[in-house]
Order: sequence, then C-alpha cells, then structure tokens
Amino acid sequence: MTASSPSRRDLLKGAAAITAATAVGIGGATTRRAHAQTPSASRARIDAALKHAVDTREVPGVVAMAATDKGLFYEGAFGVRELAKGPDMTLDSVFRIASMTKAITSVAAMQLVEQGKLKLEEPVPNIDPALGSPQVLEGFDAAGTPKLRPAKRPITLRHLLTHTAGFSYEIWDANMVRYVKASGMPSTATGKVASIRMPLVFEPGDKWEYGVNIDWVGRLVESASGQTLDAYFRDKIFAPLGMKDSGYVTSDEQRARQARVHQRQADGTLAPQPLETPFTPEFWSGGGPLYSTGRDYLTFLQALLHGGSHNGSRILKPETVALMGKNHTGDIPAGIMKTTTPARSNDVDFFPGAPIRWGLGYMLNMEPGPNGRSAGTVSWGGIFNTYYWLDGAKRVTGLIMTQILPFADTRAVKLYGQFERSVYESLKAV
Repeated sequence: MTASSPSRRDLLKGAAAITAATAVGIGGATTRRAHAQTPSASRARIDAALKHAVDTREVPGVVAMAATDKGLFYEGAFGVRELAKGPDMTLDSVFRIASMTKAITSVAAMQLVEQGKLKLEEPVPNIDPALGSPQVLEGFDAAGTPKLRPAKRPITLRHLLTHTAGFSYEIWDANMVRYVKASGMPSTATGKVASIRMPLVFEPGDKWEYGVNIDWVGRLVESASGQTLDAYFRDKIFAPLGMKDSGYVTSDEQRARQARVHQRQADGTLAPQPLETPFTPEFWSGGGPLYSTGRDYLTFLQALLHGGSHNGSRILKPETVALMGKNHTGDIPAGIMKTTTPARSNDVDFFPGAPIRWGLGYMLNMEPGPNGRSAGTVSWGGIFNTYYWLDGAKRVTGLIMTQILPFADTRAVKLYGQFERSVYESLKAV
C-alpha cells in the first residue's frame, strides 16, 4: 500500500505543519523515545506528518511504529480513540486488526509444515467438503440458479496461503454476492462455518483472488494441531513473543482501551460507530477478527524480521521465514480488488501499474516502492485501515493503525505512504 507522489502543494503543507509543530511542540501525542534510534529532526518530521493528519481530521487517531534489526526505531500515538469524546490515542490502544490476522495464521500453518503435520504441495486434508470436494461456480442459469461443477484439481496449502485456491469474498466479487443471495448461505459476519463453504470462482492455481482462504487455513491448523485456533495462537505465538494484548476476545480492561471504528462519510467527514457487540462464533476465523495493539504486532513483525526469533523465543526457522517471503504465484498478478460494497471497501490497487505477487501469507512487491521499500518487501493490512510492511533487504518493518471504513481509505493510505517515506528518509540519517 502506498500513496502517490506528493504534489508541491502537499510538500508545502507538510513543511508548514512541521514548522508549526516544532514551534508549539507536539501536543496530544504519546511517544516513547528511550530506546528508539530516530534522530530528533527526523522524529519531528514523522511526528508532524501524523499530527497534521489528526489535526485536519483526515484520521481520528493513529498509532505508528517502526523497527530495524537493531531494535525500536520509532513509535508515536496521536489524536483520539473516538472523535468528539476521546480519550487520547495511546501506544497501548487496542485495535481490530482484521486481515492482519492472516499473517499470524500463515505463521501458525508454517509451524505445522515444519513439523510435518501439514504439507505445502499435497492436497489439503479432507476436513470439509468445501476443501475435499470443491465445486467451481460456472455461472447462473436463466432462472438465476447457480451452475456448479467439480473442480478439476485439488486444493493445496500453497493455494490457500497465496489466495489462488479459487475462494473469494462477497465484498470484492459480484458473482459471489449473487451466489450468496441465490443460495441463502449465511454471511461471514455470522461466525458460522457455513459462511465460508463457498464454491470456487476459478480452478485452483489458475488465478489470484482475495478470499476466505486463510479462514480454511485456520481450520487446518486446528485439525493438525488438535487445538482451537485461539489456544494455538496463545501457546505457540503470543505467549512466546510476549504479545499480551492479542487475541480473539478482549477483557474489560482491553475493551476500555479500544479505538472506535469511524465511517468515512460522503463529504469526507468521519462518523464514530458503536463498539461491536461481542458474541461467540462457531469457529475462530484465521482470516480476520483478532484484536491487538501496535506494540504487540510490531513484536510479531520483528520476529519475522529476525528470521523467526525475537526476545529469546523462536517461532519459525529462518529458512521458513525466507520461503514465506518468496514469490509463490509466479506470473499470476495479485493485489487488485474491485469493490461490490463501497461502504466497506474502496477499489484496491495500492501500486498502480507495478507487478504485485503473493508470498505465503502476504503481498509481495516485485519492484522497489515509491516510498522507500525494497523489491521483495512483503505487506498487507486490515479492513479498518491498519497496515504493515516488512522490508528484509533494508532490515526495517513498520505499521500504522487507524480504525476507519471503508478499506483503502484514500486519506489513511496517503498517511501510510507519508509515514513509510519518513521512516526511510530518517534511516538515511542514522
């Protein structure tokens, strides 16, 4: 994800914001500098860009963090958790990280690949007809009835991890919207297993389309490990890395730190939404519903940056981490999504014209990005406009968290690009 190159007007506005912030001090921000490597001038530049976005209400609040292989590089929190009410955004604010869950589920699956309990290339275990006997949606007859046929080849774990299995999401596939209406299947928001028992929209391995693939990976993790996904994450990833604020269910204390989702209105303003009502789903989804904090997720990213080990705990072998970051879709393009539900997502194309592929769990830049990232950088985000990138070549990783709908919000993505650019510019000064 990135923003387009700034215009001269943008640069002048940014410079003015930096000057103003430097003159009056950065108010309303929470930062921890003791171990950060960021030079003071560079830190002020990053602070000012984030604060300017908050002051102009482009975002209600934001947490942004970055680390290198030497440790914490930057962290800051600006704005509020809920417009008009507060309280201030803080470094321990809790976010709904949505599809940033997918990288964690992918790591869990690769742990089981290391143990020989799952195989990348073989047909996945037949834990459900949707996986063991997949059907392909060919279209609809004159009466609107879906036309299905058996898939010609089996689904593999590699297909699922790379979103090439043929599964889709309603939000980015008009045919699946039509299928769900015709079949009466429940929506994914219900938390029912039936909601991911979709037909495929193409043959496994033929194309790339973002979908419920990682939900099925989560089901495979449960089957292969003998643990529910929440327990597996806790025991094999969160506890070893010290990610104490990550999980599917929040405590009362964590809920009190949770940032509200804000909906972007037609006039560009932001309207805070009520906190979601907790409920117990039929299964823990590997594709989306985790809660976390910026600090927790940065810890996870640092483990990947360090080849699978952080704070004395190893969650993956270095060669497994390296494998996850390779191109696993070949010449199949990835990353472009056309929305069917504008209130939930804009059209998605974070690097227009650039070749984008997919690794085992995340998007892969084949060329250097416009804001500093190297070719080979992996990244992704969550529907509420939380984003991360991991640049193994330059040994830096970063994230930015807001809580805004729709996904790929123009102003949030622009801020993400500004933050990334500022981090790389600051690294030059170290």
